[in-house]
Amino acid sequence: MSTRTPAWSSGRMERLLGLDHPIVQGPFGGGLSSVALTAAVSETGGLGSYGGHILTPDELTGLVTALKAATTRAFAVNLWVPHPGEAELRATPADVDRLRPYFEELGLPAPEAGHPAGPDFDDQADALLAAGPPVLSFVMGVPPARVLAEARRKGIPTIGTATTVDEAIALEQAGLDAIVASGSDAGGHRGAFLRPVGESLVGTFSLVPQIADAVSVPVIAAGGIADGRGVAAAITLGAHGVQIGTGFLATRESGASTLHKAALHTPEARVTVLTRLFSGRLARAIPNRFVREMTAFEAEVPPYPVQNTLMLGLRREAGRRGLTDLVNLWAGQAAPLTKAGTARDYIGRLLAETERIMGDGR
Repeated sequence: MSTRTPAWSSGRMERLLGLDHPIVQGPFGGGLSSVALTAAVSETGGLGSYGGHILTPDELTGLVTALKAATTRAFAVNLWVPHPGEAELRATPADVDRLRPYFEELGLPAPEAGHPAGPDFDDQADALLAAGPPVLSFVMGVPPARVLAEARRKGIPTIGTATTVDEAIALEQAGLDAIVASGSDAGGHRGAFLRPVGESLVGTFSLVPQIADAVSVPVIAAGGIADGRGVAAAITLGAHGVQIGTGFLATRESGASTLHKAALHTPEARVTVLTRLFSGRLARAIPNRFVREMTAFEAEVPPYPVQNTLMLGLRREAGRRGLTDLVNLWAGQAAPLTKAGTARDYIGRLLAETERIMGDGR
């Protein structure tokens, strides 16, 4: 595979992040990321990413050590910026009772009401800054100024995520080095932070040119991109690179279960829904029995991180048993375009397809 910057690329993202190709692997949370996938993407010249928002500071330190041992190339670790008031949220007995039948179905003890335990963002950020990953990326908000200042002091580029033009402007003003323009087509969690998610659902190919016009830092298009046609469209609309989630989720190295990967290639993947049921925050997934049976409670489940903590044991055990009716099958709207194979083969295919469309010009 060629290591030269593609002729159809401006090269801005490659120079900023130390890449050969302007392709970013989306950072997956909840165990879907893997060191193997992150390293494979980075070794192939893209930016491998690892979703670290549920990891403790010690686990994040170990993760960066493992990734540095697995690849000499740039990689990113991603954190979720907390929303105001999240730390004070509590689970009620009604929140637990709503889920009790599913825990009983699997022979598991129901979770307890109360405060969900989870890593503190400031502690996570401090651990990562000390460990020194090549790139830091963020979703769900604008990182604290002190975190960005320390990253800049240590020479660590930072990437923020915007679902609207106003969010992109806020991220640039805060000093982020690049911005992911995350369209509503994307799988997994929505990252809106300035307005409610329902007011921030902008399709990728409406969002990208508007953000490209509004900011001066490199723009990375995300959402509904799974093949060279999507890459070419994003570049044509003003993006400097692309971030692909579901396409990499389908690869051999991802941490998704075999059944989750298989679900991406079924006719059922043509239909996805935005649901709060798995984590308390809207995310795009392939609907299953749990989603259909719990749809009436969409407005009642507690916000993140409470629902996420309540569901954690159920999701893990259902995943261990291969029960796809009870797990979150995150998927973007381009899931049917994905194919099985290695991350290296996938990147090679993306580059070849894009070049055929855009032309080499050298």
